Formats: sequence, structure tokens, C-alpha cells
Amino acid sequence: MKLFVSEGNPHCVKVLVVLELTGVKYKVVPFLNRPVLPVLLLPSGQHLFSPNAICQYLFEVGGKEASNSSSQFLEWEATELQPVLIQALHMVALQGKTHDAGLVLKGSLSWLEQCLSKRRTQFLTAETVTVADIVLWAAFYPILADPGFSAGKKCSYFFIFASCVRASQKVLQGKGLESLKNFLKKQPTPHTQRKDSQPSTNTEDLDPAMTEEEIEATAQAWCKGLPDCPDAPQRQHPILPQEGKRNVLVTSALPYVNNVPHLGNIIGCVLSADVFARYGRLRGWNLLYVCGTDEYGTATENKAREEGLTPREICDKYHTVHSAIYKWFQIDFDYFGRTTTDRQTEISQNIFWRLHERGFLLEDTVEQLRCERCQRFLADRFVEGVCPHCRYPEARGDQCDKCGRLINAVELKEPQCKVCGQTPVIRTSKHLFLDLPKLEGDLEQWLERSLSSGDWTPNAKHITHSWIRDGLKPRCITRDLQWGTPVPHPDYREKVFYVWFDAPIGYLSITANYTSQWEKWWKNPQQVELYNFMAKDNVPFHSVVFPCSLLGAQDNYTLVNHLIATEYLNYEDTKFSKSRGVGVFGDMAKDTGIVSDVWRFYLLYMRPEGQDSAFCWADMALKNNSELLNNLGNFINRAGMFVSKFFEGCVPEIVLREEDKCLIAQVCWELKQYIQLLDKVSVFHNLHHKYLSAHFLLVVARIRDALKCILNISRHGNQYIQVNEPWKKIKGGDNDRQRAGTVTAVSVNMACLLSVLLEPYMPTVSVTIRAQLQAPACCGSAMLAADGCFLRSLSTGHRIGTVSPLFQKLGSEQIEALRKRFGGQQVWKNSPMHLIRKDIICKLQSHLLQHFLVIYILSGRQDKIF
Repeated sequence: MKLFVSEGNPHCVKVLVVLELTGVKYKVVPFLNRPVLPVLLLPSGQHLFSPNAICQYLFEVGGKEASNSSSQFLEWEATELQPVLIQALHMVALQGKTHDAGLVLKGSLSWLEQCLSKRRTQFLTAETVTVADIVLWAAFYPILADPGFSAGKKCSYFFIFASCVRASQKVLQGKGLESLKNFLKKQPTPHTQRKDSQPSTNTEDLDPAMTEEEIEATAQAWCKGLPDCPDAPQRQHPILPQEGKRNVLVTSALPYVNNVPHLGNIIGCVLSADVFARYGRLRGWNLLYVCGTDEYGTATENKAREEGLTPREICDKYHTVHSAIYKWFQIDFDYFGRTTTDRQTEISQNIFWRLHERGFLLEDTVEQLRCERCQRFLADRFVEGVCPHCRYPEARGDQCDKCGRLINAVELKEPQCKVCGQTPVIRTSKHLFLDLPKLEGDLEQWLERSLSSGDWTPNAKHITHSWIRDGLKPRCITRDLQWGTPVPHPDYREKVFYVWFDAPIGYLSITANYTSQWEKWWKNPQQVELYNFMAKDNVPFHSVVFPCSLLGAQDNYTLVNHLIATEYLNYEDTKFSKSRGVGVFGDMAKDTGIVSDVWRFYLLYMRPEGQDSAFCWADMALKNNSELLNNLGNFINRAGMFVSKFFEGCVPEIVLREEDKCLIAQVCWELKQYIQLLDKVSVFHNLHHKYLSAHFLLVVARIRDALKCILNISRHGNQYIQVNEPWKKIKGGDNDRQRAGTVTAVSVNMACLLSVLLEPYMPTVSVTIRAQLQAPACCGSAMLAADGCFLRSLSTGHRIGTVSPLFQKLGSEQIEALRKRFGGQQVWKNSPMHLIRKDIICKLQSHLLQHFLVIYILSGRQDKIF
């Protein structure tokens, strides 16, 4: 894995900056013989020649994720900004015309200044630095850093990265623009650019560029109405793979049974998977969604001891609690099972014997931590100490939550038993290990196929690559416990399987308890696509350890094709803690008086897709009152009320004008975006095509962004109604009344489409809208067929039902009471100074983590932001 750069090539600055800020390990080969574009040699042997493609690839491998907005900035940089920059560099370095160069760059810098002035942060597209920030400012750096260059007072907003300085030293060798002369002389003679094209900085502002022919074709398709199609078939159990259909198997990480899931647990696995599963069913996929409680291990034994119950009783109790919580949140599993079953024992032991027979198990004596006061060996999660790698003081015995490294409990510094607080002692015991190094070759071959053909979120890729890069080590698969799947080997009858080996097999056993034909799903990789949903801490067990178990078993198992991992959802400014009373847990949400659909909406709106996010009561109220009540609910209610009030409950006649056709085309575009974001988690099917273009748009499944498409449609609808004022036109002459009828009919059909798109996100609201509109049962399958098409589902004369408001306002007093109720000991003071201090701390942390210095330049004065 090598990155080739050349002296005097300004394009090399940006790739070196990305390399430094992401921490990706590549060997940099300096100074090619001639100043060509930087080249990245990939592990597959393929090469990337586009600087922006290299930056995007390194950013993604580094565990970051690029939004559509970032990709649009990259496209603008490559197609619009680079010609201007080359011209400016040519003027300064070869002609000495620094003043003219400033005029050339004035428009681009002023526009970027405007973009930043509209944002609450100093970043272009997000709350933290993205690949767009790095590429743009690193591209500007060589010329902006030149002492003789002046861009004028209006060109005030730009960053100077400390990383740019170091990268520039490597590329320019301390000679400044003088070192670029050889490069610039070999470039085509630059010409003045007159284009004003800039990327949109917000997906809500995107205006699809459609030709008149495309707009007309969309309007004609809409006017044809719904085709003759049967109603969506009811699910018939058991669901089994079918020849010629898209067979999708969806799992979400098995929640541990000994605790109550909090909001972060819910959005991290079951809710995200539920949205995708509901959407897949709407699309007509043959889809099975399974999950269940993970019930074995020391945590269950300790919980049972705390509550004076047996492990079986504690599992029965909390399995019921989990089931009730997920039912209230409307998680639509096809089957929700558990791991304490006979099928779990049978399948786990079968995989064990197959690994043993094929020589993939090792025997060794290991040191374990034992608490003499508790008189037991300590499970990894019941010992805490200082991480040996990053010195984090609260690292668990199996993994550090801060640096993500897996560790052995005996490696912890200053270990403590989490049950009694005593310092445990080290004792030896004989155990069995999965020989991961022996399986590493098979794993890497499989990973290359899966990563290139499926969708893995950037954090999943990064965590997996870090495991492979550091080299695999044998992992112990047995434990000195009682509550677990028994090891069938005669020499280890007193031991059980370690939960990390045992628990993922739960996916198989839960499916086996759902149907005796479970192998049609789990031993059928040719026909089945497997999606795993989880939080990022579960990635290594699903991307490395569990696949190694199945690869070693050599029984044609279905391995994960698409691994979707979220970052963490925090609570306000801290972590969820049941013991401290901090945060909302699943069994508490229904007691807040806020309906589950609103909880689903806000959690999905804040879904931590590219970085950690935080639940905030004030923001939840804001999103409910602005997006749901004033935007979505207002539009749907107005559309329905106009039909009821002005047209006696029947959809009026439609005579389309050009503006109506444009709106229909715009709505159809949002629909296609929605499908593109959810349908295929990656539109590219191999790494070569994915990164070749200098201005590609990276399209991955974004559950949160697809929700924004829904809100965009209702926002367009509200604007459409406001401009046309049907409540006034209905009182006018025939032409005005006809216009009011057209606007009302188009609007109520948009409401019908929204009812379909909302079903994966807010299922009860979706059903309510359809009932109010008396929408045809087949409208969803018709409009979501193929690439998606907005159709006239409610024809002239269609009678709707009774219309009523969909949402309620969340008041400030209600929200403040809930915030205090769930705030525990972590309630911030309300003084302005305290809030300022908190803001400063957050900014300082952001800057320190990103390793760069932000310089704010205003009217020739330099002031630090923080």
C-alpha cells in the first residue's frame, strides 16, 4: 500500500494532509521523476490517479463518512475551482501578477465566505472537519500562504491547517511557489473562467436540473395514475428464500438480556434495522428480520444474584421486558427469539466440532483474573482498569471504549472487580482458542469480496482494517462459568463457550427456532444477502471473529454482505446511566406522554451515522414543533382540509400548469433520492469504479438523509400552497376555482406519497394518513416500484375520510420537566457564563481532536476563534 507523490505538485498537498489527519498507514514514496498527479496503490493492486478520489478513499478508510454535500464540494473543487487555482498559480509563480491572481480567486473565496457565514460552525458541511474542508483549504493553501498574495478584504474566511504547513514543506521543499514553476509550465495554458457554478451546501437546497422533456415526461406519468396492480401480499410465515427474488436476511445486534436498552441501544441496532426491513418489504423484497436477547454469561449470573433469582428466571424476566419495549417502539421483527435454547446448543456445538476436526482450535493455559471475595473468575465486562494502550481509566476487561483496542483482562493496569471493588488476583486455567492467524488468509479473501461488492459503513471498514493491520491473534473461546452453552469436549466439560463465540451463533439458532428450514437462509450465500446492523463496538466480532468461525467450519455458511454500524448516541452532555438516573431508557419512553412515532422520528433524525450525536430534549421539541407540526403535519392537514372544506370531501379536477409540472418533477426527484439512499447501500460494485472519477458522488445507504427527503417534499408542498393561496382562489371566478382545485388535488396526492414514504419511519402516522385519505392499498408498491415514480394515486372524484391533526406541540414546560426528570446528577446550570464555558470546552475538544489550527481572518486582522 503506497502513496506516490512528487515535488512541486500542488495536488500532493491535499492527499498528504488527509493522510496525516486520518491516521491511515500508507507508505509515502516521495518525488516521482515527473510532476504527474499523485498515485495511490491499493491493496487490491489497482491504482487511484485522481487526487480527490484518493482523499475520499483515505478519509473513508480512516473511519469517516462523506455526505452528499461533501461530495458536491469535491466535484466543484475538481471541475470549477481547480482551473481557477491553476490560473492564479500561473499568474503568481510565472508572471508575478499577484494582484490579478487575487481578482481571479476573489469570486471563489467570497462564495466560500458566504457559505461559512450561514453556518453555526467553522466547517463547510458538518459539525466537524470533513474531507470537503481538507480538500478545499489544502488546495488553496499554496497560494494563500504566499507572502506576496493578497485576495482582498472581502476574502476573509479560510483555514490554515498546521497539517498543510507540514505537507507543503514536503512538496514545496521550503521554496514556496518557486517550486511549482516546473509543474505549471507543463500544464495547458489557463484561460479565464466565467462560470458561477457552486455546489449546494444543504440537501434541502438542492434544485434538480431537469430538462423540459424530463419535466413533461414526469407529469405525463403522474397523470396516468396508478396502474392495475394487486394489493401488497400479506406476510406468510415461515418466510423462506425464493428463486428469482431478492432474498434479504436482516439481523440487528442481539441486546444483552441483563439490562434495559436505552435510546442509544435502540437506534444503534433494532430501530435502524427496522426502518430498512420495513422499506425492503415495501419494495417487494423477500425479507426476513430476526433478532433476540443474548442471555448467557457472567453478567446474567450476577444480575440474578442481585435480584435473588436464578439465571433462567432473570432471562425470562428481561426477555419479556425487551419484547415489550420493542413492541412499543413498533419494531417489526419477523421473529424475536433468545439464545438460551436447545437449538443454540446444537448449532454452537456443531460449529465447535467442525472447527476442532479441521485443526482451527488451539489449547493453552491462560492467566485469568479471579476475585477472592466473590469467589469466582471475573468475566471481562466485570473488571475495569487502566487501558494499557491509551491509559483510559475505565477500560473493560475485553475492550477499551476510548481507543477501541481489544485487550485481555490481565493486561489492565490497576484492575478492579466491578461487583465488589476489590483488586483481583491472577490464576491460571486451561482453555481452547480459535486459531485466527491460521484463518487469516481465508478471512482476507472473503473481506476483499465483501467490502468491494457490499456496503460497509466507513467506521466498520476502519475497525476491520485496523484488526487485520495489527495482525490476528488466537482468541479464547471457553470460560470458567456455569451459565452458558456447555463445551462438548470431554476435557472441558466444566467450561462453557465464551459469549463472543456463542452469541453471534444466536442469529442462526434464533432463525432455527423460527423455522426448521433455517439452513435455506444461513447456508445459502448464492441466493441470500445478509445485512448486519449494530453499533461500532460490535464490529470486530461481526467482521472478523464470527466470520472466522463460520469460514473455519467449512459448511457453506452465509456471511455478512453489508455491515451497517452507527457511532454512539449520547444523552445531552453525558452518557446514559441507569444507576445514576441519567437518560431515557426503553421502559421509560412510553411514560413521557410522547408517542412512539415521535421518538422514532427524532432518534432517526439524530441517527449517529458519521459521528457521535447526542439526544437533547430542547432539540427534540424543536424538531417536533418545526419539522413534524409546522412542516409535515401542517402540509398534510391543509391538503386534506381543503378537500373536505372546499370540495365536499372529493378530490377535484386537475388542470396542470407549468409550475405544477415542475413541482411534480421536483417531488419525483426527491422520491428517487429517497430510494437511492435506502435501496442499495452502495451503487458501486467494485472498488475500481467507485474511486476512478475525480468528481464522483459517493452514494451509500443513509437512513437519516432519506428522512430529510420526506421533509423536503412537505416543505415544497407548503411553499406551493402558500404561493397559490387556494383558500382565496376558491372565492373567485371559474378560473380561480379551477386553480384552487388543481393545487388542492396535487397537494393531497403529495400527502398520499408522504404516507408511503413515512411507513418505515413512522408506521402509525403512515397508517393514519392513509386512513384519512382512504388511499388505495397498492399506492405504495406502485410508487416505489423500480427507480420510483410519483403517481396520481387519488383520482378526480376520490372521496377522502375525516381529516384531523397528526401531531401535537411539545411545550417548553413539558420538556423542561422531562429534562429534569431524566437528568440525574448531570444537570447543567442555566447561567449564561456556564453555557459559554461549556461551548468553549466543546470547541477546544473538537480542535484538539482534529489536530489543526483554525485562523479567522477579518479585514486584515487575525483573531483566534477559541
